Amino acid sequence: MSARLITLEAWAVATYGKHSPHINTLRRWARDALIVPAPEKHGRTYYVSPSARYCDYRSQTPAVPAARLQGSGRLVDRIAR
Repeated sequence: MSARLITLEAWAVATYGKHSPHINTLRRWARDALIVPAPEKHGRTYYVSPSARYCDYRSQTPAVPAARLQGSGRLVDRIAR
């Protein structure tokens, strides 16, 4: 038997308390798949697992290899080595 789903608004109140994001923000998060596991849309209402979390993967900066951070010089100089 699967866990019961709750509305997006109820999830926001349970997660953030009385300072939860606006409903338009919550709907955008649901559309952009920023809530994991992804909410389900039934009619006009989104339903989400009570254990869901907000994960904004867009804000993470990509890792840069250490060799590039050391400033190993121009490409021409690296080829000559």
